[in-house]
Amino acid sequence: MIYVDGVPFQNENNSSSLSSSSKGSRLIHDVMNHPVIMLASDSFKNLEERNVNFEESHSESSKKDRYVYIFQRECATVKPSLVDFVGTDEATTCVGLVIRNRKSGMTSIAHMDSPKIVDMGISQMLSLVLEDDIDAELDVHMVGGYEDVDTKNANGGVYAKPEGHSFPLCCKLVETLQKRKENFHMKTLFILGHNTKLDAQANTCPIFNGCLVNTSTGSIFPASFNRTSRCPDEIVRRIRVSASFEDSSWEGKLLDTYETESDRFVIAPCCWTMRLIEIVWELNQLPDEDILTTCSTSPTAEGPDFIDNERRIWEYLLKYPDWNRTFPRRQPRFFERTANGNWKKWLIFSP
Repeated sequence: MIYVDGVPFQNENNSSSLSSSSKGSRLIHDVMNHPVIMLASDSFKNLEERNVNFEESHSESSKKDRYVYIFQRECATVKPSLVDFVGTDEATTCVGLVIRNRKSGMTSIAHMDSPKIVDMGISQMLSLVLEDDIDAELDVHMVGGYEDVDTKNANGGVYAKPEGHSFPLCCKLVETLQKRKENFHMKTLFILGHNTKLDAQANTCPIFNGCLVNTSTGSIFPASFNRTSRCPDEIVRRIRVSASFEDSSWEGKLLDTYETESDRFVIAPCCWTMRLIEIVWELNQLPDEDILTTCSTSPTAEGPDFIDNERRIWEYLLKYPDWNRTFPRRQPRFFERTANGNWKKWLIFSP
């Protein structure tokens, strides 16, 4: 059940004659246009984006903040006693979802990229956040997703079956939270129209692509991360996103990478096929402009390092086409936190 301003949210226009897709469209429209949500979106938009750079933040500071960063299709649940900040970025048509237990401060974050992973993904997030308290009060934030298509018709109504990627995902997220029995207090819904601007070429694009959460206070900020802070094991974790589509064991699930109790990353083994290597080789021959249109759901809205990130992934796969070189004996890759807040790999095996 969704709460707004402490009150259960009731969708007044949820007629039984409407199709399920129309109900979802009306629900998200009504929630996003609630005065409290609109005020929260305006406040979030006026916040300064925080640029997270490990090389700067961990160089001279006496207090070493502890971060957990997640990539697309990943989730992590953290304890405020072990982690100071948790975040994600690079979301265009994706959505960063944060669920935080008000009492314990346990905070779960996910980078949702498809409606197909929402149901099981939210269950994964809640498995640790609830701490066996089904009546826990949970604060919810969503950042990301934008109007990659027009979701309204000429008469101002909401499409029953909108195209694009952001709208179906955002609808599914809000619908799922409303249907569940837990208590979800909607605090930030910086998605779709709230998170849309025009670039110099008049293309719609997100205002913010990421967020950062202070686990102790629950405060959330718009954020971006540089390569030093998208860690640990950046390239391998990015590869797992692609490889997971060919692995039925991950179907409908978010990728777990972080162990809550031990505060360490455990990158479970994944395998990639020669078919993927062949596809990668072909993609790597494309010019930059074709990579955008081929590999992105939002070619006009990607960040400046999108193509470079894709090519680095492909170079790794072409260098190590045999996945056993990355995961010898099908063992996970372990990373423990160092005294300065960075991550160190257990050098049991290396490619």
